[in-house]
Amino acid sequence: MSLTLLLDEDSLAIQLGRLLQVAHDVLTINEIEMVGSADSAVLAFAQKQNRVLLTRNCSDFYELHKNTPDHFGILAIYQDADPRKNMNYQDIVGAIANLEASELSLIGQFVVLNQWNY
Repeated sequence: MSLTLLLDEDSLAIQLGRLLQVAHDVLTINEIEMVGSADSAVLAFAQKQNRVLLTRNCSDFYELHKNTPDHFGILAIYQDADPRKNMNYQDIVGAIANLEASELSLIGQFVVLNQWNY
């Protein structure tokens, strides 16, 4: 299974995008010229394009998810005050692979990707 992803501007590392493009259809906020756009506009774009949103902006997108649950999924990467606990790019790619292997439907889901990093 391959995901159709939109990388939010806070997840815009070029290396992460390249790693994800090996197995997924990846589009970035830069590519669609939406840098600086409101989070609601980003989520609306993802919805219109049938894309799962990958973000580190967890609290804002969780609020949007609660108010607008009609989306194709939000993958949230939480950052910890202790940098040793944060996910690196390989961890993110691996967590997405673990999530895919579970065959969990992402439609309308807010998924904490950190929980899939094992």
